[in-house]
Amino acid sequence: MSDVDLPDARLDKLEMLVAHQERTIEDLQKVIADQWTEIERLGRKLATLGSRVEAVEERADGPTPAEPPPPHY
Repeated sequence: MSDVDLPDARLDKLEMLVAHQERTIEDLQKVIADQWTEIERLGRKLATLGSRVEAVEERADGPTPAEPPPPHY
């Protein structure tokens, strides 16, 4: 390789490296966006389930109905 080709080869290598890094960054940004969407969805679901548990606990804390006597044989 001559001295003239060396800078061109280095430049090509750097350009390929930058292109690869840009593609990787875009892929990672998509993954982060997808994960954030999933976290928000799970947060809403958790809030809904928490409300349902609270409602069940409130009903359970109320007066318990009298249990009918067992049948006699």
